[in-house]
Amino acid sequence: MPSKLTASIRIAATPEQVFDYTQDYGKRLSWDTFLRIAQLEGADKAASGVKAWCVSKHGLGMETQYVSFNRPNVTAVKMTKGPLMFKTFAGSWKFDAAENAGTIVTFTYSWSLRFPFNLIGPLLYWVLLSNVEQRLRDLKSCIEHARVTA
Repeated sequence: MPSKLTASIRIAATPEQVFDYTQDYGKRLSWDTFLRIAQLEGADKAASGVKAWCVSKHGLGMETQYVSFNRPNVTAVKMTKGPLMFKTFAGSWKFDAAENAGTIVTFTYSWSLRFPFNLIGPLLYWVLLSNVEQRLRDLKSCIEHARVTA
């Protein structure tokens, strides 16, 4: 059974600033506390078709490929290789200008699990949601306290 989660946060920076900061793999580990490795494969910058290799703080690695890269609005990836538990995994990050300045950042993840991992689907949903919400808080803190500029 496929699962999907969405979480958002408002950040006091422009969509361009937030988009560029999140897609800069040289800065990724400064805010993304879920990861211990984040690197692009064979490319200097993220773009459609580029693959990335990320390893979580728990040691689980996932290769993804950018399927959309529309600065400063949205970026999306799909899993090409990953942990055995996932049959499929995809994610998108939206960057919408907020009223009265700032950006609403929305992460959406969708996935399906292989048997027997689907039996712990509700627990995995809670873990992923908690993780995504923490990542968004860390991103907000890093950008707002570092006064990121374009």
